[in-house]
Amino acid sequence: MRLIKEFNDYKIIDMASGMKLEKWGSIKLLRPDPQIIWDKKSFPELWNDIDAVYHRSNTGGGHWEIRNKNIPEHWLVNYQDLKLNIKLMNFKHTGLFPEQATNWEFLMNLIKESNRKVKVLNLFAYTGAATVAALSAGASVVHIDSSRGMVDWAKENVISSGLQDKEIRYIVDDVVKFVKREIRRGNKYDVILMDPPSFGRGSKNEVWNIEKDLGNLVELCSEILSDNPLLFLINSYSTGLSMSVMADLLKIYINSKYKGYIYNDEIGISMENSDLVLPCGVTTMWVHKECSF
Repeated sequence: MRLIKEFNDYKIIDMASGMKLEKWGSIKLLRPDPQIIWDKKSFPELWNDIDAVYHRSNTGGGHWEIRNKNIPEHWLVNYQDLKLNIKLMNFKHTGLFPEQATNWEFLMNLIKESNRKVKVLNLFAYTGAATVAALSAGASVVHIDSSRGMVDWAKENVISSGLQDKEIRYIVDDVVKFVKREIRRGNKYDVILMDPPSFGRGSKNEVWNIEKDLGNLVELCSEILSDNPLLFLINSYSTGLSMSVMADLLKIYINSKYKGYIYNDEIGISMENSDLVLPCGVTTMWVHKECSF
């Protein structure tokens, strides 16, 4: 399992009873996580003075209980030189998946070590942490998501990190339709990133189902890789697909055209002052060179 390192503004400080107790900067949040199936708290004294708690509803969704009335509507957390905006969203989210820091670091190092101009395509790009990471390393980025709100949030993150003058395009669109247009235009990318949901809808109510649609999307994306690509990365939080299936997709559609190395592993977060680790999904990637993690 690949774990985040030195993310000083984010910590899991305890886990119990289906909830993770986190610190985002100075803000303490309590959020549900289905992987936490034990009831014993490691540090019960830390469960006091929580700023906000997310409560699930038996009928779906849920709501935030704000316990500290002075909690800001949004605040910044820092990862290396990245400055990312945090907000309390519906469905327990904060606009950032901190476990992805291991992938941001890998991406930044890969771009810097390439010693060339790198074009990045970020699909299902959400609030743009990976976009900010790529820009900070010197790449140009095309950032695409079907939600205008998420794209606007990504713009905030780019501005907060002082990267607004870098080469970036923001696009609100269905990713499959966009990739098909890029094939017709002949546009190519050195790095393709994607973080597909299990289910979703495009900008015009196009239905996305990861089990039915991911293979087709990866095949389409293989046609817009440059002649000398660096990276093809897929994140998955879907319990319906195994790591082996994700690796097979890249073997079939990417490694058959561009000989490289496929890496496939869980990503996770270590709990502070503990040997417990919270698993947080899977990253599968094709890389142009052999790597050590």
